Amino acid sequence: MADGVPQVYPPTLGVVLAGGLARRMEGADKSLQPLRGRPLLNHVLERLSPQCDEVVINANGHPERFERLGRPVVPDPVPGNPGPLAGLLAALEWAATAKPGIQWVASVPCDTPFIPEDLVSRLHQARAAAGTSIAWASSGPRTHYAVGLWSVDLREDLRDALVARKLRSIREWADTHGAASAEWNIEAADPFFNINTAADLAEAERVVGDADSR
Repeated sequence: MADGVPQVYPPTLGVVLAGGLARRMEGADKSLQPLRGRPLLNHVLERLSPQCDEVVINANGHPERFERLGRPVVPDPVPGNPGPLAGLLAALEWAATAKPGIQWVASVPCDTPFIPEDLVSRLHQARAAAGTSIAWASSGPRTHYAVGLWSVDLREDLRDALVARKLRSIREWADTHGAASAEWNIEAADPFFNINTAADLAEAERVVGDADSR
């Protein structure tokens, strides 16, 4: 793993999905919106990187804006901004080509700065227990379809789903394969709180401020 801690699950590539259009943020690049003076993307990378062998960023447009992070930037391989399924496909195909020893990809949206530190391990536990090639996270009544673990072997079927079948829903595609769920408690806070609006960003600032003051 990135921090040298032995992992108890197979080698895993992390991907931060930052290719969205950010319509509810007035078109601003959501991944670069500041949270406590640092881009959202930095917060996500800090939590995901120790859990993975490598992490890439899925983003479209000019990759130079992420250059200082020192991470590979993989754009959607399907035109037209078809959504997070395209970002997932980008990561699966990149892993197959650039990291053939990695057979699993863990995906996280760029707007979830509080993802759990045991995310990848628990997703692996869930998919191993269920015997599935997909696992995703849930908290309280919600399932977070873009926070998931995916077998690289699914890449050809996913490309067919996007291009030939025109699927755009992660849930709809994953349901054709079966997916396990790893559940997190939300009594203290929802670790998958996601930021879509300026009000959400202000709430995240409050959460981080409260944590820093403890």
